[in-house]
Parts: sequence; C-alpha cells; structure tokens
Amino acid sequence: MAVPRNSLRAFLTQARASLEKAINHHEKITLVIGNESADLDSITSSIVYAYLKSITHPAQGPATLHVPLLNIPKADINLRPELLALLPHANIEQRHLITLDDLPSLTNIKDILLPATTRWILVDHNVLQGKLGAIYADRVVGVVDHHADEGKIPNDTGSEPRIITTSGSCTSLVINHCREAWDRLSTGTSSTGAAQAQGDTLMEDEALSSLWDAQVAQLALASVIIDTINLQDEHKTTEHDQHAVTHLEAKIHLCAKIGSQFDRTEFFNKINDAKKDLSPLTFEEILRKDYKQWSENGMILGTSAVVQPISFLKGKINKNSDSKDYRALLEASKLFARERGLCVFSIMTAYESEHDGFARELAVLAVDERGLGPCKKFLESSGRKLQLDEVDTDESDEHWFHTWKQGNISSSRKQVAPLLREAMSAISR
Repeated sequence: MAVPRNSLRAFLTQARASLEKAINHHEKITLVIGNESADLDSITSSIVYAYLKSITHPAQGPATLHVPLLNIPKADINLRPELLALLPHANIEQRHLITLDDLPSLTNIKDILLPATTRWILVDHNVLQGKLGAIYADRVVGVVDHHADEGKIPNDTGSEPRIITTSGSCTSLVINHCREAWDRLSTGTSSTGAAQAQGDTLMEDEALSSLWDAQVAQLALASVIIDTINLQDEHKTTEHDQHAVTHLEAKIHLCAKIGSQFDRTEFFNKINDAKKDLSPLTFEEILRKDYKQWSENGMILGTSAVVQPISFLKGKINKNSDSKDYRALLEASKLFARERGLCVFSIMTAYESEHDGFARELAVLAVDERGLGPCKKFLESSGRKLQLDEVDTDESDEHWFHTWKQGNISSSRKQVAPLLREAMSAISR
C-alpha cells in the first residue's frame, strides 16, 4: 500500500482503517507492537517505527503500511500521565491510539485475524508474550530492542531489522535505524509533489513537512530523555541515545514554529513531572501501570516498576497506616499476584530521594510454595550482586516476602528480572 507523507495524526487514522479492513476482509497486515508493560518507551518506539517505516520506501519494493499497536487495553492509557502530557506535542489524542481493544476478542482472534495474513515487528522486547504470543509468535519478522537477546528471533529477518543491543531507550535504536531514510524524505519530494512547485507553494509545503517532523521528533525525544534522565544517567546513557537526541533536536529546530521556543530541559521536566505524579492512581493501578510477566519453568513471574518509593505505596493502601508497617503492602501484593496466577511477584522502585539522590528498592514475594525455592535461590545468587540491604522480612508457611534497599542502582528491571527468571529456571519442577 502506498503511504503518503502526512502528519502523525493522519497516519494513525489511516493505520486504524487499514487494521479494520484487514480484520473484516482477511487482508494482509503488518503490526508493530511493544512489550506488555507499555511504558512510554514501548509506546513511542512502536508508533515512531511504524510511522517512519510506512512513509519511507525501502531500497527495493514499495512502502508497506505498518500499524502501531499498543500492548494494553484502551482504559489503561489513563494510567500513563506522562503519555497524556506528551500527546499534545505530537498533535495526537488518545482516540488516535490503536490498542488491544481494536483487535478481535482473543477467544477467536486467530479465526478473524488469520496468522498467515499477519507480520509482526517487536520493539522494546524480543519475544512476543501472552495470548498473542501463543498465536502469532512464528509470524514475527523483525525486532528492535535493548533487552537481553532471548534467541527466539531468526538471524535473517529479511526486509525488517534484527537489532538487539544495549541502549538507554529502545526509541533511540529506532531513530538511528530510520534516520537516513527519514532525512532523505525530509529533503526530497513531498507526497503532494510540491517539490516541483515554485515560490510560496514550495515554502508552505516545506514548513508543513518540518512541522510534522518536529511533532514526531518530540514524541521520540521524550522517551529517550526520560529513560536516560536527560542524558545525565551514566549507567543507562549510551552513544545510541546521544546520537538520537542530537538528530531529534535538529529536526525540532528546523521547524520555526516549534524550534524557536523549544528547550530540552524544560521539556524533560514537564514529562518527568507528569510521570512521577501517581496521586490520581490507586495502588492496583500503580502496579498495573508498568507491569510485565513471564512464564518460566512452569511458573509465572510478574514484575511492577514504580517511580515512587515503597513508603508511597504503603500510604496508597491505607492513608492512615504507618509508613514502616509492611503488612498492608504484603496483603495487597498477594491479592494482586493471586489475581494473575503468579508464583513470584516483584515490585521494583526507582525514584529521586530527597537526601540521597537517585535510589532503588526491591520487594520480592513468593506467592505460594512453588515460588519459595526460586525466591530463596534469587537471594542467595543475586543478593550480593544487587547489594540488597534488608528492610522488611516476613516468612511463613503461606508466603515469603522481603523488601530491600538496592545498593546497585545501575541494575534496573532489565537486569533484575532475568536474575529472577534464572532462579526460577534453576529449580526442579
């Protein structure tokens, strides 16, 4: 399908129509999907990859419309205040986003969205998980990711990339992969043919294209600077991120309407402040906001990343509770975990401490007796590596629950979750 150069808003409208047509008429479709936590990086990398791949032609063959699919139901968009703060900068609204609710029911999806008619590109993960993974895993044809390679994607992915490497933000990898084609498009003939025009018509068309570029660039830039603390986090920032920021800022400053007023630090503070504001959310919503799960050795691990300390979560559960009392947190965590059939559940916090600067905490819960062995194994094998300093402990016949200050602040969920999974794999079933 020929995909004209257009605004991100118009592209998302076209992508939705293409998905609906594929569902109704069993037509071929290419989908770009981030991971199940659907954090800002997953969302922007899927949208930006789909947009740039759709409007730029490959070296051989026509452009293919790529549909960006958010790996959450529509209602969960409201759990992401940083996304809501960012959308106006890209001139899009919630209604333009394509979510799991736009797919057929998972109970009969394979009979409507036929696997053979689909192509899937993964961003910000490299294994398609859950019910979608059970149906479409062998239809994955490309990946851009910054997590550990799980070896599930073939080495040869044809016209789509296989990029799995370390970076602070997956969106950085997307931008660096697409930048040459994007630059050629930005300096070449527009979809309206206005490059052949003269005078004011050409100038107006260039101004419009630069505006569209700047809107997409702001969407992408937000994830990169949020994930790298505005390139100040030495543990996460890589050359991929630095190159991406340089490129994106150049796109923004080429647009007179946006670039003349743009300040990266001010932009970062606005999105970051929105991300940290969890006050409107309930305890359960905070855990859902950035949640991932994996199946390992017949057991299910769930993890929630939170941008406030554990004391904040305790206060959410019971505003009158003592911030040092962990029991309400334990019971609420058990309820959340049991509703999802978990054996092991972990809460990983990352936040700015008023006195100590950036800090991390870790809570791990063995939900039932199957999770007990893996949790003990994890503490034995990784406690020293993560520099875990005990805060709360509760062990009984019904559960195993520990919370720690994490001294090794360079280890985020990308490092901690694999350690938990390794401990689960090491236990005999």
